[in-house]
Formats: sequence, C-alpha cells, structure tokens
Amino acid sequence: MAETPDKKETPAEEAVASDIQTEGTQVSGSPIKSDDKTPSLDVPSPAGPSLLDQYTAHYPDWAKDFARKYFTKTLTQFIIYGNVRDLVAAGGDDGKSEYVSLHEFLVDELFASRDIVLFYDRSSGIHFADKESQKDFNRALSGYDTIFGTDYAKKLPKDPVRVLAVLQNYFRLRLADGKRIACIIDYAETVIPMAEASMYSEGDRNALVFLQKWAHDPLFLSSDFTVTLITQNLSELNQQIVQSPYTAEIQIPIPDEEARRTYVDSYLEELQGEWAQHSEVEASALASNTAGLGFIQLRSIIADVIENRTALTYEVLSSMKKEFIEAEAYGMLEFMETDLSLDMVAGHSEAKAHLRDAAKALKSGRSDVMPMGYLVSGPVGTGKTFSIMCFAGEIGIPMVKLKNFRSQWQGQTEANLEKILTLLQAMTPVAVMIDEADAALGNRDAGGDSGVSKRVFGQIAQFMSNSKNRGRVIWFLVTARPDYMPVDLKRQGRAEEHIALFYPSTREEREELLTVMLKRTNVHVKMSEVPDALLNGERTFSGADMEALLTRAKFRAASDGRTKGKVNQRILQEVVDDFMPPTYPLEVELQTLVAVLECTSRSLLPEVYRTMDRETIVRRVDELSHLIK
Repeated sequence: MAETPDKKETPAEEAVASDIQTEGTQVSGSPIKSDDKTPSLDVPSPAGPSLLDQYTAHYPDWAKDFARKYFTKTLTQFIIYGNVRDLVAAGGDDGKSEYVSLHEFLVDELFASRDIVLFYDRSSGIHFADKESQKDFNRALSGYDTIFGTDYAKKLPKDPVRVLAVLQNYFRLRLADGKRIACIIDYAETVIPMAEASMYSEGDRNALVFLQKWAHDPLFLSSDFTVTLITQNLSELNQQIVQSPYTAEIQIPIPDEEARRTYVDSYLEELQGEWAQHSEVEASALASNTAGLGFIQLRSIIADVIENRTALTYEVLSSMKKEFIEAEAYGMLEFMETDLSLDMVAGHSEAKAHLRDAAKALKSGRSDVMPMGYLVSGPVGTGKTFSIMCFAGEIGIPMVKLKNFRSQWQGQTEANLEKILTLLQAMTPVAVMIDEADAALGNRDAGGDSGVSKRVFGQIAQFMSNSKNRGRVIWFLVTARPDYMPVDLKRQGRAEEHIALFYPSTREEREELLTVMLKRTNVHVKMSEVPDALLNGERTFSGADMEALLTRAKFRAASDGRTKGKVNQRILQEVVDDFMPPTYPLEVELQTLVAVLECTSRSLLPEVYRTMDRETIVRRVDELSHLIK
C-alpha cells in the first residue's frame, strides 16, 4: 500500500496524457494539464470507445464516474458515499479482479500518480501513504511551528480546525512546487456533520469554511489537487457541502448479482471441490440468493464453509443473509418470516382475490403490472397487518417490516432512512411493510421538529416514485387513519392501490372469521353451540374481539372444575353476555368511513357503502372529526 517517491502514473492517466501530448498539447503537473485549455477526452480511438473509457475499463462504474469528473479539471472536491466499508474490485496484473479496501484502491489506482497522498480522520489524525511524504510533511511542520509558534512537530493535532489549517499551509507550499496531491478525509460526517445553521459549533463552522474555500481556491483548481470526503450516508454530511456546485457526489452501490457472481467465482476458483463437499448451494446460486450483501459478507459465508466445514443449506444461507442485513440496518429492518397464507385470512374475499392475483404476477415475473405500492386501511381489529403477513407467505420474494428509524439526534433520522433505502434498493425484489404509516412517514407540512419530518417525507416520496422500482420494491402502507397521510404518498405513482378492510357484516363472514379464531385459540366448539349474538346480533365483533372473547372463555373454563378445562356452550354464552368491548364507537365509525373514502376499488366495499352518496360520507367524517377532538 505504501508508495515510493518515484510514483508511476496509472495506466489510464499515463495513456491519456501520452495521447494528448502526441496531438501537440503539452502535459505538465497533472497528467492531462494543458497550458492553454483542458483537452477533450472524447476523441474516439480506432476501436471506438473514448480514451478515458478505454483506459478505465477495469475500474468499477463508480470509479469510472469519478475519473470522468476528475478529468474535466473543473472539480477538486469529491464525496464518496454508500458501500464505502466494503471491498473494491481492482484490476490485477493478470487481468483478473483483485479485491481490496477502498483506501488501497484510492492509493494504488485512482491516485497512484500523485506525489503526495494523505489521509485524515478524527481518530488517527494525519497519516500518509508513504514514508517519504511523511518525512517531507514533518520538515514542513517544523517550519510551521517556527512561524506560528506552535509545537505540532512533537504532537500533531487531531481536531479538524487545527488540522485543516496546517494542511492548507502545507498544500500551498507543495502545490507551488508543482506537486500533485490527494487528500482523503474519512468519516467526514464527524468533521462537517449535518446540522441546522443555527446549531453549528465554532469548530463546525470553521471546518466548513476551510472545505468550501478549498473547493474554489484558484491555486487548488489550477493544480493537480483533489480532496475526497468519505462517508456512508450522504445525509449525515453538512448539506452546504453536499449541495455545492463545486462538489461531486460519487455513490458506491451494494454489489449487484453480476458483481457478486464475479467475486464468488474469483474466490472459489481453486476451491470448487472443497465448496461442493460442504455446500448444497452452488456457487451461482450463492450469488443469486444474496441480494443486499456486500463482498465482505459473502467472504464470511464462503470462509465459514471452507475453513470451518460448515454445511451450507438454503435454509442456513437464508438465515445468515437475514442476520447480515438486519445487522447492517441497525435493527431497523425486520424480515417477516411466516408460513401463513391467504387461506388463513377470514373474510375479505375481494381483497384476498386481488392479493392472490398480485402474487401470481410476481411469481410469473410480471413486475410491470404491479402497482408501486399499496395503502391498506380500515378500522382497528380488521386484520390489516395479519393479511399482509399472510400475503408475504405467498409472494415468493422477501418481505421486510420497516421499524422505528427515528432518532433524537440531529441528522440521524435522515441517515437511518438513507441506509434503509440503500439496502432496499440492493435487495430487490422485496416487499416493504410500514405499520402505522401515518405516524412513521412524516409530512411535507409538518413542523416543530427542525424539519426532520419534511426531510423524511421527501426521501420516502422520492424513492417510492422511482419508476425503475415498479415490481421490485413494493410498499404496503398500513394505517387505520389514511386521512392523516399526505396526499403525495397516496397518489398514483406511489401507493397506487388502496385496499380497505372492514368488520364482517354478514353471518357467513362472521362464521368464517369465528372458525379461524377457534382454530387459532384451540377452542373446540361446534358452530351450532355458538351464541346467536356472536353471529347475528346487532353488535359488531372484530377478529380481535372474537379472539379476546375465546381466550376469556378458556380462562373461565380453566377455573371451572365441572368442564375439566374445556370451553362448552354454557361458558361461551356466559362470556358473550358478560363481554363489553372497549367503547369507542365514534372512532371506529370514523376509521370505517375514511377507509371507504380512500378505497380505490368499489368491489372491496361492503354493500351498504357501495351505493352511499360520497358527499354524505364526507359530511359525516367532518362531524365525527369535530366530535372526537
């Protein structure tokens, strides 16, 4: 990883410089620096591609993007974000990819031609890629101490403000000598953290000003000088830097299936026999079944098989993948593992038919016919969450539940959400359920939280409306109060399909629901022994009410010596007569009516609401809203 003073240019830089020089343009300092103008790199080679494309062919796509923007000679400051803690594919001498850390890739590939490559982070302070550069810096530091009365030669500072002041002086000295410099600032979110302008500390302000000045400093722009900020989440950085026209953002994505297959083939090139002995999962299947994992996580799986002789089955692989992803998401994503199916959902026949059609479309690869997302509404106790969990058991793709990603710390909520969305993008196809979505997703008009809800709303809305994710990331927004949700999330192009679930309204629906609840609670009572009030009475019982009723009957039977702990007709009748569900009829009516208004399919509505005048429903919703407040 260490460099020698006589650095050689990368193949890309050396060849591009050579070609440009041949055309009569003098090259000095920067490999493509011109005395008159920045030369064009789009001159086609005899084979067709541009010089830049030809000589960066072995780079990953993000590095090619970095090189293109660097060679424009209009930018000196880059932000590399995303999957920055993973391995990077670098071209080896034999033409095969080698996998190294991002730091190694920057030193040995992107910045191999630089005279000075230095790193800085708040923990380690300043350190250099080679010893000669370190010695040169120490000599310059002695001069700095003499001029400014400091004692940094004995103990280097680590805090950003003093470090950036020292580096600025050093950069100016060496750039004046024609040196080529790359400065890499890791964990940049700790140097220029995301914060409201009024909340900046003095150190944050000073560090921000240093980097802003460097980005458009005439000397830095005219020299071969690059500052690279590294962070996992772009939203954790000060947005003045992120949104600056003098800064370019480069995202390192989580490896896709092709990249994972290349890595697996490279790792197992000479170990296929050992792999086959201990794994029922073929190498190609390993790559296709690990969406969302990085190279380091893949290495852990492979090493566990090769080194520890662990038998790898598809069940073990699935468990390891879920463990890795949940850990990567800091516990904010939970895989919904279930052996349920829609056959276990009582009632809601039209809704079940629609979801079954969606499951068939997904299994047959018809992602183009799928909605971007679903809004699932209805009053409490109608089985909204349970129905979606049952759907998860049929669709053949993973389903995850988005848990609470909000944090009390400035900027952390947005960073958490960015991390989650990046993982979801890599896990496709995937279904995502957000329970209590009205509370979780924020609002464009929300206030009182320093704009967090607005930014969360913006991130979610932008991701949901990406048409490239149709059928690949399917959203299920579950709520009893869809009227609280912003219209922008419910519109076509985001949560397009609105499914409403209601309490059973006919005897057949109640019997079907009760049959399911009897099975779930392990209560054995014939339907002829069920009290009529439970099936035909004016009172409406939700699935949750029925489950609570039957559980209470089991409790009473357990203390009744005459029944030997079994629920009979007498006990069930006593419990039904005694049962008083919580009294919130106005809330339930309001939740029912707003679900009616939100539903986008007439066939999903109970008969009583299909023909009801919508203006009448709207007026009643307004009345109930005022009564409940």
